[in-house]
Amino acid sequence: MDSIVQPAATEQPSASRNRLVLTVYTAAIFVSALLLFSVQPLFTKMVLPRLGGSPAVWSVAMVFFQSLLLAGYAYAHLLMQARSRLVPVAVHLVLLIAAFATLPLGIAFGYGEPPASGYAFWLLGLFVVSIGLPFFALAANNPLLQAWFVRTGHPAGHDPYFLYASSNIGSFLALLSYPFLLEPVFTLHTQNRLWTGGYALLILLIAACGVLLLRSPKLAVVDAKTEDANAPAPAFLTRLRWIFLAAVPSGLLIAVTAHISTDVAAAPLLWVLPLSLYLLTWVVVFQSRPLLPHKWMLMLQPVAIAGVVVLLAFGGEQNLLLTLGGHQLCFFVIAMACHGELARTRPVAKYLTGFYVALSFGGMVGGLFAGLLAPFTFSWIAEYPILVALAALCRPIANERLAGVVKWYWLALAALAVALVAPSYATGNLSTWFEDHRVWVAGSVGVLAALLALMLNAGRWKIFATVVLALALIRVYPADEGRVTTVRSFFGVHKIVVTPGGYFHVLMHGTTIHGAERFRNNDGTPVAGRPEPITYYHKDGGIGQAVSAIRERKGAPLKVAAIGVGSGTLACAAAPGEDWKFFEIDQSMVDAARDPRNFRYISSCMPDMKPVIGDARLTFAKEPDGAYDLVIVDAYSSDAIPIHLATEEAMKIYKDKLAPHGAVVMHVSNRHLDLETVVVGIADANDLQSWVFNEDSGRDGDYIFSTDVVISAREEADIGRLAASKSWEQTEADDRVRVWTDDYSNILGALYRRWRDGE
Repeated sequence: MDSIVQPAATEQPSASRNRLVLTVYTAAIFVSALLLFSVQPLFTKMVLPRLGGSPAVWSVAMVFFQSLLLAGYAYAHLLMQARSRLVPVAVHLVLLIAAFATLPLGIAFGYGEPPASGYAFWLLGLFVVSIGLPFFALAANNPLLQAWFVRTGHPAGHDPYFLYASSNIGSFLALLSYPFLLEPVFTLHTQNRLWTGGYALLILLIAACGVLLLRSPKLAVVDAKTEDANAPAPAFLTRLRWIFLAAVPSGLLIAVTAHISTDVAAAPLLWVLPLSLYLLTWVVVFQSRPLLPHKWMLMLQPVAIAGVVVLLAFGGEQNLLLTLGGHQLCFFVIAMACHGELARTRPVAKYLTGFYVALSFGGMVGGLFAGLLAPFTFSWIAEYPILVALAALCRPIANERLAGVVKWYWLALAALAVALVAPSYATGNLSTWFEDHRVWVAGSVGVLAALLALMLNAGRWKIFATVVLALALIRVYPADEGRVTTVRSFFGVHKIVVTPGGYFHVLMHGTTIHGAERFRNNDGTPVAGRPEPITYYHKDGGIGQAVSAIRERKGAPLKVAAIGVGSGTLACAAAPGEDWKFFEIDQSMVDAARDPRNFRYISSCMPDMKPVIGDARLTFAKEPDGAYDLVIVDAYSSDAIPIHLATEEAMKIYKDKLAPHGAVVMHVSNRHLDLETVVVGIADANDLQSWVFNEDSGRDGDYIFSTDVVISAREEADIGRLAASKSWEQTEADDRVRVWTDDYSNILGALYRRWRDGE
């Protein structure tokens, strides 16, 4: 490396050259960030069909990207140890060109079908083999180009961290432009080509950056103003603190996304909001003059932590917009405080690359905890409150006020904990009061933590312990009425709720009900005999009518394929002598539905059921053509949908498996998306006619719900009496709505149509 302290250059760079250097380097970092953050949703969308469109794919993808970011930052750090300026430029350009040779993006050979288990590790391997090299090269650009910028002799080189803000602006724009611009307008194939073209442009920009570095006056590459040779290296504890400060908000990003997507609303595109806020915090804190001063964020951080406590105690269904906005506002403030501490304690430019290695390592640790470790460790989204509590430890060391009073706080906190937790082990009016006032009880302790920080400037461990007590009280006095069991797998968290009195057992994913069964009659006696299908599957609903009509039309036992098991309700829709085959991606869901302590549909109506485990696009495609009288696609009752089951190619598979007079029934109930138009369009593209069930049963109540159902068939006669029913409306494809294919889908358009129609 060039000497750190050099005499003044005999030839100082001109103002015009300085402007050129700043422009080229800023452009290269900006384009690199655009590519870095647009490849994430682009390639993740390519992968989603392999694993059922599970939201967990995004969490695992984040772990991969954060891990490769660390590798890229470490590579940049090692590369800048070279004494020659030519070596880093030449090596990095060779790496970029080698990565470009692997483009356009595509799923690597040998990753066609996932294994029966170990989805997360299989997915990580897929990412590494498919896009590891181009992403690794991109990941190194930010610290590497900043280090080159320092060595160009530019006047701003002594503090190049403002370029990190430029990088995150590019990331922010890439993230927002994907769902709102790229996805609705371009096919995946076109997006891939555009991304490849952008990569070629980036190589040219980085080559220009290298030329500007190599042409910098040799004696002015690094001077005393740019790098302080006498500045001590950051201490080991300082580096550990950088890692911790980066890990908490990184893990919190995944945790808050999982929480709002599971326990608040499984609405599409929700992952965009927390990630956008996360990137925005990096933009703000590394500005030369931050719009939000760090001391403000440190004051607001304990208030935000208390806010999360109150929101978790409050639940997610009462006021959806307030709850969604509240969680994300609190996350933004907490992340701002953590990242602000990183910006405040950043080292001189000499140690820039090592600083970024610590940041990326912390980001990877947080991502591994929330994205991989937590789903295998906890049966609920426990990582969210854990990381919220750890955020209190991200505060700087404080000089406590009223130290004589505060020293007794540990004893007072222990007494408070005993007084608040003890009633949960008793019965009677006191225990009932605590359960009924859980929001006030837990919220008050959360507010106490905030007051400790704001009024007494208490130490971070005292604030942490108080927050832990507040969060523990939420678990001690749960919001759910009745008994709740949680089941967690790669595909999400499901709750099995036994309502008070044991009248119903309800299967839920967040706030969405997937099925229910009555276990007791109104008089309290146990329900005997064959369970009656309820929720979306009752006999008067769309699915129930469709099964009955096709059975009546055929006049003989049906052969049925059902995609999705849920609580197993459809097992009791089968008539004696019929052949029903189920396809399910989540083994844990099958295990829960098969257990008669949870639901009795399978054990009572189809005890020998052996569902085919795996993604239905892959497993159902292996079934013989022309085999089924009815195909029921029931993967759409949740608000987050597997898009690959609603494409033209997917409908072709369903059609191919139909007997000559068979029909496809698709359950499209959804609070946020207009899926009826989508299904009618993909059916029309396969020369199928469609009828939509759009009339309520009039029986809503006692877990009997109205449903949205589309039935598609080759001829009107194939659906029997449904063709003449007033409850079923024959619907033509909307020419204004582009047909969804494996290469194109438009979630934003489906959202808009649902909003436009006021549903």
